[in-house]
Formats: sequence, structure tokens, C-alpha cells
Amino acid sequence: MFKGFIRLQSHCRGAISVCKVCPRHQHFRGSRKYSSALAERKRFYQDVSISQGEGGLYEVNLDRRKLRTPSGTLFTVPNEALAIAVATEWDAQKDTIKFYTMHLTTLCNTALDNPTQRNKEQMISAALKFLETDTVCYRVDEPPGLVELQKNEWDPVLHWIENRYNVTIGSSSSILGPEIPEETKDTFRQHLSSYTLWSLTGLEFVIAQLKSLVLSVGMIDRHLSVEQAVLLSRLEEEYQIQHWGNVEWAHDYDMYELRARTAAGALFVHLSSESSTIKHKLMQD
Repeated sequence: MFKGFIRLQSHCRGAISVCKVCPRHQHFRGSRKYSSALAERKRFYQDVSISQGEGGLYEVNLDRRKLRTPSGTLFTVPNEALAIAVATEWDAQKDTIKFYTMHLTTLCNTALDNPTQRNKEQMISAALKFLETDTVCYRVDEPPGLVELQKNEWDPVLHWIENRYNVTIGSSSSILGPEIPEETKDTFRQHLSSYTLWSLTGLEFVIAQLKSLVLSVGMIDRHLSVEQAVLLSRLEEEYQIQHWGNVEWAHDYDMYELRARTAAGALFVHLSSESSTIKHKLMQD
């Protein structure tokens, strides 16, 4: 039995409006094909909506047909905020649906289907392994300019997270990297245990983009902006570009894509942790 239903209707595919409509118990099965990261297909729906079903979970509907994951599971999310974000992602598609741009949808699919069949403890252990090879912990011996740049830009972030969590991480120019104390790992393990399985899915996605648990936590904790975290993760590459140049359009595209993925992952962490139902309101351009 639906407790409520919100409709997000496109007007000239620009603005989105919210109004009450009657729920339909139709199932959308065509979404199984969007599992390919490079897939595109013609837009086949007009309206995108969300509805609240049994257990307080929210569903996303395309022309009132229920969205499903690639494995056929009913697409449900834990709160209204995340449901609206995913629905907006679908509504923003134009004549062609570009699934590879729909990061929130992909992360929800991953959390729902759990294709790697891992539990929470296994996901935490995987995240902690990145600490041993963290981008900001590996330093170069030369050239002097890059050595100084890493010290000036990375050390403040390391000092912040060490003070914030009362841990020791350190850095090293050795190929083996710094030796992370077990106490530090235990502290982060306890901290990550407060994350839900959904939030861990988002965090793992962010870590994969930045190649850094330190930068990811700094961004999730709002110490760093997305732009700062991305730039810090590419510090050596940006240094080389300043000295040797680059193919400008390719560099800009890579930066845009990395920022988009990182921002989506951070947003997913925060939205999947949201426990309260947000107020219904009109969303316009």
C-alpha cells in the first residue's frame, strides 16, 4: 500500500513540477539493459515520478512503471531525498539516455544488487587497504619543485585528518610507502562501522576516483570541496602539465568527468545517510 506519491513531470523537458497523482502497480522491466557503462538508448518515457511503498522505501517510476535494477530487483531507496535525486537524473536525460552519466542510479544499483556479494565488514576492509597506498602518503624525491608542492599541498590535509581522528598516518618517499600503525587502522575501522552499507558503497566509489582514503574522508567531512579534493588527487599530473603542457580539451574533459564522478559519490554518501523525509516542494529551473 502506497503511503504517498509524488510526480515529477517535465514541462518542455526543462522544469520539474510536483503534484499528487494516483499510484499504479505496473513494473518497469526495460531498465535491465542499462547496466552497461557505455550504453545509450533513445528516451522512451515522458514523466519521472517517485512513490513511497511498504516499509517506507521509495521507488522511482518512468511513466508510472516501476524502475528495476539490472538484475531485476525492484529499484528502492531508503529515503525521499535520494529518490528525488535519482528521479532528477532520469528526468535530465534528453532525447538519448546516457547511462554512463547517471552515477547516482549506478550507485543505487550497486547497493541493491551487491554484485560482489560483500558484507559491511568486507567493504570496510577494502576501504582501509587504500590507506596503505594512499596518494597523499607517497612522496617523490625529485624534482625539487614537485617535492615542495606535495609538502605544501598534501601535508595540511594529512595534519588535519591526523588531528581530526587522533591518528598517525605519515608519508614516505619509499616504494613501500609509510607504515600505517594498527591503532590508526582500528580507529578508521570503528569510524567506518558507523556508515551504512549504502554509504560505504558511495565512499568506495569516491576512493576509487581519488585513489585516496585521506582525501575522500576529508571531502565527506566537508573539510575539502570536490574541486580541492580532485586537484589534490592529480597534483603530480597537474605539475607535469604546467611544465610540459597538455592537450587542453582532453585535460578539461578528464577533469570534468572526475569532478562529476567524485561529486556524485559524495552526494550519494550524504543522501543515503539521510534519515528524515524532506518536505515536498516545487522544483524548477
